[in-house]
Amino acid sequence: MNKRLFLQSGLACAMAPAAHQLAWAADPWGASQGYPAGWGPVGQLPRWEAYPEYRAGNFSGGFEKMFQHRTVRAGPVTSPLVESPTQVRYRWGLSRRSADDYMDQWPVTSLLIARDGRILHEGYRMQRSPAMRMTSWSMAKSVTSLLMGIAIDQGLVAGVDVLPQAHVPSLQGSLHGEVAIRHLLNMSSGADVLHERDPARIDVPAILGDPRSRTVGTDLERVVRLWNHRLEAAGTRFNYNELCPLTLGMVIRGASGLSLAEFAERHLWQPMGAQADATWLTDARGKEYNCVGFAATTRDWARLGQLVAQEGRMGERQVVSARWIQDCASWGPQDEQVAWGRARADTGYKNFFWHPRRDAQWMVMNGHLGQRVIIDRASRTVMIQTAASHEGPWLKEFYALFEAAIQT
Repeated sequence: MNKRLFLQSGLACAMAPAAHQLAWAADPWGASQGYPAGWGPVGQLPRWEAYPEYRAGNFSGGFEKMFQHRTVRAGPVTSPLVESPTQVRYRWGLSRRSADDYMDQWPVTSLLIARDGRILHEGYRMQRSPAMRMTSWSMAKSVTSLLMGIAIDQGLVAGVDVLPQAHVPSLQGSLHGEVAIRHLLNMSSGADVLHERDPARIDVPAILGDPRSRTVGTDLERVVRLWNHRLEAAGTRFNYNELCPLTLGMVIRGASGLSLAEFAERHLWQPMGAQADATWLTDARGKEYNCVGFAATTRDWARLGQLVAQEGRMGERQVVSARWIQDCASWGPQDEQVAWGRARADTGYKNFFWHPRRDAQWMVMNGHLGQRVIIDRASRTVMIQTAASHEGPWLKEFYALFEAAIQT
């Protein structure tokens, strides 16, 4: 996530579309090539997101051909999402725009707005379709949060003050084995790790592999186990990184005796009533890279948002406790470092959810390059966006559209 997007001015947002349309006309997303998928052009360094013309294809199924992955199967019962087309219009500068106008201005691949099982708006661009699984990037962290809540609800994990090494013997005595779950959920482990500095030390050995032999020999648990330099005491400071969710993935696997995909399938995906299978990318040892790499259809991302909006309940079933959802939207004395205005100047964080409002009424699953699920808890409105880029100050317009959707 580019955190500076939160700080862009409204004037810059109003001016951005014209510049963006010029870039769009230059075909940066690979339309003329049929939106290819894969590691990149022949003869170039194989990358997983650096070639813009490969993003639409890779972010909607291409990754599944590039990486090992596990399937999270949908069950026989699907929670209803009924099409109820409604014109959602919002004011932007001196004009009034529609949800379709928004999609035409920015590199959005899908946009869905729903409330209480009704789809108010659904649209796709770049030849994407409702049947395609859209990748999460870091929205997978929020999925991990829901799984941790379920593990605690079921008594598999005693609570957020438990140490990971209690469930993962291989972490005994390591830095991440000795950090309470609450501090991992709040990205406050105290480890010397920087999100911007350390992808080569985390992504490459954990999921990508050497450029000459991508995905070969990767081992995410080894990366977590050997990361042992401490910068500060746990709980001191918000420090967004991939090691915290990876550690909690190990805890859920250790506590449940299941892969994350199996645990999610049994206790989240099927109980929620997902319509289609999801997938989760893994390392070479079959362990889910749960800081990213979860993929689901846009409609099933909407169901996940609806589950949160409904305090963990879907139909007659309490999938994750209301207490966990409420905990994800509140701050106690041990969470002060991630409270609104502390995690970021105008943003809060809790249990792998972002909070752009001080009152925590909005909860956001946030992913790299424009992947978003935003939830208004009061109206139970959810909006899902998948995208090929977050370049440009589009975020204020995203919020303006969501405000209008809430009032529609």
